[in-house]
Order: sequence, then structure tokens, then C-alpha cells
Amino acid sequence: MTPENRSAYWKANIRLLSLLLIIWFIVSYGFSILLVEPLNQFHLGGYPLGFWFAQQGSIYVFLILIFTYAFGMNRLDQKFDVEE
Repeated sequence: MTPENRSAYWKANIRLLSLLLIIWFIVSYGFSILLVEPLNQFHLGGYPLGFWFAQQGSIYVFLILIFTYAFGMNRLDQKFDVEE
């Protein structure tokens, strides 16, 4: 792998990771703490939406982000020909 490819691979990896961490922060901190009162006006499964995000929604989103990262990294590995 050339130094240019290594740098591009690392940059793409950091870009994907940064995007997923931003999404995780927005859901876990923004929806569960900062926007809890406006979200509590809506209900999901009989519970206020802000409470749902704080208790379960952020966990579901975290699991989705894990699978998204694995899928994205597999695609990056194939693109840069470094798959196992």
C-alpha cells in the first residue's frame, strides 16, 4: 500500500468514525438531555418520546451505528484492497 493510499484510507476511516460519533452525540445527548421537554410532547409506545430516547432509543441507535461502522469499514477495505 502506497503512502498516498494509506493516507486516503485513514482519512476515509476518520471521516466515517467522526460522522457516526456526531450522530451518536446528537441522539444520546441532544435528544435525551437537551431536547427532552419538547420531545416529551409526543408519545411512543405509551411513553414520552424524550424518555424513550433516554432509556431505549439511544441504545438502539448505538447498535445501528455499530453495524453501520462494520458495513462501512468493509466497503472501505474493499475499496482500498486491504480486506482480510
